[in-house]
Amino acid sequence: MLSVRDLTKNYLTTRALDGVTFEVKPGEIFGLLGPNGAGKTTTIRISLGIIEPDSGTVLFNGSELSNEMKDSLAYLPEERGLYRKSRVVDVLVYFGGLRNVPPVEAKKRALHWLQRFELSSVANRKVDELSKGMQQKVQFISCLLHEPQLLILDEPFSGLDPVNQIVLKDMIRELKSDGRTIIFSTHQMDQAEKLCDRICLINKGKVVIYGELGEVKRKYGNNSIHMEFEGDSSKLRSLTGVAAMDLYENYAEVRLNDGLSRHEFLRQAVSLVDVTRFTVEEASLNTIFIDAVKSDRSGVENVD
Repeated sequence: MLSVRDLTKNYLTTRALDGVTFEVKPGEIFGLLGPNGAGKTTTIRISLGIIEPDSGTVLFNGSELSNEMKDSLAYLPEERGLYRKSRVVDVLVYFGGLRNVPPVEAKKRALHWLQRFELSSVANRKVDELSKGMQQKVQFISCLLHEPQLLILDEPFSGLDPVNQIVLKDMIRELKSDGRTIIFSTHQMDQAEKLCDRICLINKGKVVIYGELGEVKRKYGNNSIHMEFEGDSSKLRSLTGVAAMDLYENYAEVRLNDGLSRHEFLRQAVSLVDVTRFTVEEASLNTIFIDAVKSDRSGVENVD
């Protein structure tokens, strides 16, 4: 579907992208992840032909992006753009027209999606009369009117309350089940973990981790031990083979060095305190993300 190869981009003395390379497969939800300023939005804008790279290539289905191909794409930017003094339905019909959807059909599709998002009652209201969350959903609907095959969503959950985040996540999953391909750009790792099939983590313009989400978690996610206990918590500070420990009064979260098994750790722990609960938890994508950014790896960690 999308092939990004060796993208570089410089702004004066700043290298925004440094050899960014990844593939997005048809029908998947692909996470383009990284902290603010990592180069995610620059990568998206180059992929859409909004700005030019200094070097590198972007191919859609093996070809360079053409005007005809643009009608099969949709882009939800982080900076929202709706005509605030216009009626919601009129704004949506206008955006549909920009993608060659006839006005009658655009209105039909707009009313359908407004109903799906429980916004039928605001179709004839002005955009600036809506809440921020409602405006966000209208902006999302504007990306669907021309029935794109590839949707690129830049921080789509920004400004949404938890209920509307669930609504949007369900819709993204539904679009995937309909065969759409979705690129999901965010620094919110909890959202990415719930949605993405594969991820590309960018930091300081470089790809640091890339691959299928499950494989990434198995390779880089050192499992943590969650332990409840009774006794003097300070004694646990003497345990050996511990890479990191968050210690509380009667609870600890522990990550082990590679050379220490959890069975050996448990044997040490029970000699110091009365362990009442001991579980091994899979590392979250957020933990992997933080570790990767802290380590500031310069090379690609590819698990595909």
